[in-house]
Amino acid sequence: MNSFPLKLLGFLLLFSGILQSQDSLYTYKSGDYGGIGKWFMGREIAYVMGYQGMSWLERREREEEEKTTTLLQNMNIKKTDHIADIGAGSGYHAFKMAKIATDGIIYAVDIQKEMISAMKIKKEAGNHTNVKLIQGTRTSVNLGPNSLDKVLIVDVYHEMSHPVEMMRSIKKALKPSGEIYLIEYRGEDPKVPIKRLHKMTEEQAVKEMNAIGFELKENIVNLPWQHCMVFVK
Repeated sequence: MNSFPLKLLGFLLLFSGILQSQDSLYTYKSGDYGGIGKWFMGREIAYVMGYQGMSWLERREREEEEKTTTLLQNMNIKKTDHIADIGAGSGYHAFKMAKIATDGIIYAVDIQKEMISAMKIKKEAGNHTNVKLIQGTRTSVNLGPNSLDKVLIVDVYHEMSHPVEMMRSIKKALKPSGEIYLIEYRGEDPKVPIKRLHKMTEEQAVKEMNAIGFELKENIVNLPWQHCMVFVK
């Protein structure tokens, strides 16, 4: 009997097994109107905020509501740090960090080309030579291995359509001693005026990060509405 059909059958079975393995990470069912119908570890993933909401990222009230200056102080940014801002959006945090890590590199990563275009205008206007704009995908940050001292993820993780794949990509890019600053609106607090699917509890965040290979170093509790959770490998 020709061995080619058997080899082809074996390949198809292997490929099918890989797909099933990946698919088993998630469950699919109807849920909140603001969700994508895809769930990870009991949490429904929210729709990504489109580039049309860019003005909300740059709102005047943001410093008062979120204490973004305090957040950057929490990160203890050094002049030589290489930092990735994942889901950088309009670059609100990225360009602030660039003024601190003057001898380092800020990688502003986003999956929406419109966000990249907006940041390009800001980069050129401000002559931010240490900011690198990176077009990411739903599964990868497209950064080299062991290249990052710190990673900042502000109100973005809950919208990642492929959180396992994305965080594995980040884990690969993070140096052994690197830190992830996971910022999410507090799901435990009903007074935080944010839609339910766009908030997370510390318990849920820790459960998901542990499953991907990170552990909680500390949760810095000095922001008005958000967790400032620091994760390490």
